[in-house]
Amino acid sequence: MPPHALKRRTLLALCACVLVAQSMVAAINLLIPQLSSSTLHPSSSEILWTVDAYVIVFAGLLIPAGALGDRYGRKGALLTGLALFAAGAALSALARDPALLIAGRGVSGAGAALITPATMSILLHLAGPHGRAQAMASWTLAIGLGGLAGNLGGGLAGQFLSWRALFAVMVPLAALLALAVAVTTPRTDRSPHSHLAPAGTLLLTAGLVAVLFGIIEGPEYGWSAPRILLAFAAGALLIALFTVQSLRSRTPLFDPRVFAAPRLRATTLGMATGFFGLFALFYLNSQYLQGVKGYGPARTGVAIVPLIVGMALVPRLAARRATRHPRPVIGGGLALIGLGLLGVSTAGAGTPYAVYACWLLVISAGTGLCMPTLTLGVVTSLPPHQAGLGSGLGTAAREIGAALGVAVTGTVLASHGDLPGGMAPALRTVALLVLAATAAVVAGYGGSRRDGGKAAGPAPDGTGTGPARKRGEAPVR
Repeated sequence: MPPHALKRRTLLALCACVLVAQSMVAAINLLIPQLSSSTLHPSSSEILWTVDAYVIVFAGLLIPAGALGDRYGRKGALLTGLALFAAGAALSALARDPALLIAGRGVSGAGAALITPATMSILLHLAGPHGRAQAMASWTLAIGLGGLAGNLGGGLAGQFLSWRALFAVMVPLAALLALAVAVTTPRTDRSPHSHLAPAGTLLLTAGLVAVLFGIIEGPEYGWSAPRILLAFAAGALLIALFTVQSLRSRTPLFDPRVFAAPRLRATTLGMATGFFGLFALFYLNSQYLQGVKGYGPARTGVAIVPLIVGMALVPRLAARRATRHPRPVIGGGLALIGLGLLGVSTAGAGTPYAVYACWLLVISAGTGLCMPTLTLGVVTSLPPHQAGLGSGLGTAAREIGAALGVAVTGTVLASHGDLPGGMAPALRTVALLVLAATAAVVAGYGGSRRDGGKAAGPAPDGTGTGPARKRGEAPVR
């Protein structure tokens, strides 16, 4: 296959897939009031699991799902993911009790875990070294548009339709996307050097699920609750066992020593930081606009639109500078997210929407500035044949950061008793954490230069150098 085989129709089909998968992270949040009063009569715990099942399964399976696509075929993984996504949506739409609704959300999350790394990996293989930056800008925009579509779709369904309609429409939509992928997307070469490593995959997946459970459920049960402490302890133990097993295995899922490269650590932290701030905002945005400003669900969904402007416009303007000077682009983008959150923290009942929208534009510009560069940095830190695994690693960092953002925001908000009193301190806390992490990201990204130029990151030809390794260390498999 020619290295520069990415056609516009293929780009649009792949970006549409990741947009739809990402939209279902946020859409359910605007339907919570309708679900609570539905004939399913879910308990508060079942409502929480309806929201969280998708995210936990999605994030927990991303890394092995990316490796699966590398090993057995990325297009096949993508089509399988769309089928699972549709099956889960159908199960949710037809659910007659909360357990089936939760199960459907989990099945759809598994489908999304296959969709997301496969789309990015195919784009990287088809775009060629010189087209990767623009391809990643489009893919990152699709992620942002997915958040918008989720808010808008959930708001419209909540106001004019029903929660079942939201899930039902996903079934023909996923089928249409599968047809588009089948027609427009060529198969990429499989990688015989990628390994699923069943034991390592099980350990890592179980560890990530345990950690995510602790993060997401912490605000609900309390951070010192036995089940939360047990979840974190189990997660830490399982990930430690994964590390030991991978270091001893001749064919690991991936070599943990990739994180010896400061630049890979910095870009992974940067991606988690950006989504930490964004999802803290998403968590409070609908509550503020509906509970404080009095907007309806549909108007609330539309009101988040300014967040997309910077994501759409800034990456193209920053692409050339990001290639030559990625460090200030990343640092500046993350700093804008933090400063924008500080601005949003000043919003109250009397704040004009125009002022609120301006702060959303600041956050949007920061996201558009740093996210494509961070995404490309993580993926090109691994060998080209592990592009799917690298995509899974980066997206897992995003989802963990998003879960932490919601958890921290919810915890601070709960400590103040009500939304008007807790919104400002919650957003200030998140903003300060984003700015502190930005300093760490900038320091780590620059620190990789001390490794003699062998740190993880894009090579001049765009192929990726892989992580730095000292003499005597094992290479990345």
